[in-house]
Amino acid sequence: MIIFILRRLGIMALTMVVVSVMLFLLLEFTPGNVATKVLGPYSSEEQRTLWLEAHGYFEPLWVRYFSWLGNFVTGDFGESVRFKVPVAEVLWPRLWNTVVLGFWVFVVMIPLSLLLGVLAGMREGSALDRSISVTSIITTSIPEFASAVFLAAIFVFWLGLLPGTSTMTGGFDWWQLVLPVMVLVIYDFGYVARMTRASMAEVMTTPYIRTAILKGLPYRRVIMRHALRNALIAPFTVIMLQINWLLSGVIVVEFFFAYKGFGALLLEASLNQDIYLIEACAMVAVFVAAATQTFADIGYTYLNPRIRFS
Repeated sequence: MIIFILRRLGIMALTMVVVSVMLFLLLEFTPGNVATKVLGPYSSEEQRTLWLEAHGYFEPLWVRYFSWLGNFVTGDFGESVRFKVPVAEVLWPRLWNTVVLGFWVFVVMIPLSLLLGVLAGMREGSALDRSISVTSIITTSIPEFASAVFLAAIFVFWLGLLPGTSTMTGGFDWWQLVLPVMVLVIYDFGYVARMTRASMAEVMTTPYIRTAILKGLPYRRVIMRHALRNALIAPFTVIMLQINWLLSGVIVVEFFFAYKGFGALLLEASLNQDIYLIEACAMVAVFVAAATQTFADIGYTYLNPRIRFS
């Protein structure tokens, strides 16, 4: 088991190194463009040359890469062109805001989607299964910007129950999180529910489940102790992937509700060509993606111990 975990951590570290090399070459291989983005298009050639010299851009490429990587590991991401402050001062608060948003999305979405998926899978072909499946397909097919407009029209302009923005200018406000969480849950729960339903339906047709039922074991015990654990393997993969989506894939929702999160920050960095901020956001997103997949691989061994020996 320890060797299995170390192997997965090694793959994660190798992935991070490869991505860091690609990102460095993509964004900093042309130093003239970097200086122009940092100093602005109206800076003189002399100013750009002095900036490049001060930041070590005349050093060999491998020296620049390891210097950049060392700074990143120690938390020195450079200075943001857009905000005129160190990148870390902007990045971590925005990342935390998205973590808060994602946490409450998971608190609502995971129990709801697993419950509906298990109920549908247990009664494959029934009216309940068809109703859950149709609802899941409809909600998943509606993009976030459409459901955000629809829900804002109902709860903000028609009923007047909820605020239309989530800027949190007056401090943290639970009510301002309701609409963003609602939009994300409605869009995403159907996908997880469908995966859970398919996995549960497959498990319910396996010989060992039929044997357990024919032996007279209580139906609830068969579901909770035997079927559910094996049925959660596929949904577990999907759930772990949702962490990556909630980190950098909620740009539309955060921008629509003016929520100061990681996705909105990545959009601002891209629009303003803030190269150091883009690098930091990209590396953080890749780290989270690699870490979640590593945890998913390790989690498989607890849901199905046979995987660790394969």
